[in-house]
Amino acid sequence: MVYITCENLVKIYKVADLEVVALQGLDLTVEAGEMMALVGPSGSGKSTLLNILGGLDVPSAGRVRVGEYNLLDMSPRQQVVYRRTEVGFVWQQTARNLLGYLTALENVELPMALNGVGHKERRKRAMELLDAVGLAARANHRPEHLSGGEQQRVAIAVAMANRPHLLLADEPTGEVDSEAAADIFESMRLLNREYGVTIVIVTHDMNVSARVDRVVGMRDGRTSTEVIRRRDERGETIHEEEYVLLDKSGRLQLPHPYIEALDMRDRVKVRLETDHIGVWPDKNGKKRSPSQDEEER
Repeated sequence: MVYITCENLVKIYKVADLEVVALQGLDLTVEAGEMMALVGPSGSGKSTLLNILGGLDVPSAGRVRVGEYNLLDMSPRQQVVYRRTEVGFVWQQTARNLLGYLTALENVELPMALNGVGHKERRKRAMELLDAVGLAARANHRPEHLSGGEQQRVAIAVAMANRPHLLLADEPTGEVDSEAAADIFESMRLLNREYGVTIVIVTHDMNVSARVDRVVGMRDGRTSTEVIRRRDERGETIHEEEYVLLDKSGRLQLPHPYIEALDMRDRVKVRLETDHIGVWPDKNGKKRSPSQDEEER
């Protein structure tokens, strides 16, 4: 079942007298209960998309639905309810996730207290979540006495406190070592299996993106490529396929290494074959001078 739908999503920011286009007609669907990663260079629109899905920002145009919510048609009050009940956040900076003067247990209880959950239920659920991320024994420690990886795992428990259907993680392993990153990933994987929560991870960490079954690459404000993996019962990858995404206008973003390898510029030749389309550089096109290349760089 499709849980997230983005169609022709556009986001334009105004900076002084300039307009910056962060998303340029982005299309994306995410299945309910899926755990997937968004990857791409800085400025590709990943964090902008995450903020929109989290109800922290509103697109300039297009359509976006998360479950039963139309994110373009919510009042400020509805946005608050959406952020409290439908979605949980894990940020790269641990200071954004946890309050330093509260213990791990108290941090996990806080979102439930704000939602009016009773003390007994808060304590029970908080301990269950800390146990799920492997930190029940550290429940009474404040963040300053936890490692960076442990802080991020507590942050995941905090994000899950109000039983959201969607967990958004923005570079959750960006400030920890590889061992801690593996623990963080395993915590998210366990919660994905146990609670059926849909998880979208924005990351530059290829070790994380290699552990999910679907990786969507973004470039220039659009989704451009997709890697889909099939795994066996032990979780080992048995098949991996890379795709280039075709949007509703018929546009493709060819991977840069392909373009550079064939020296494709300005225009390309295409031909419809029986079961595929051939694409190759226009060798008869106008040659570019070294000065033109230098100006472009």
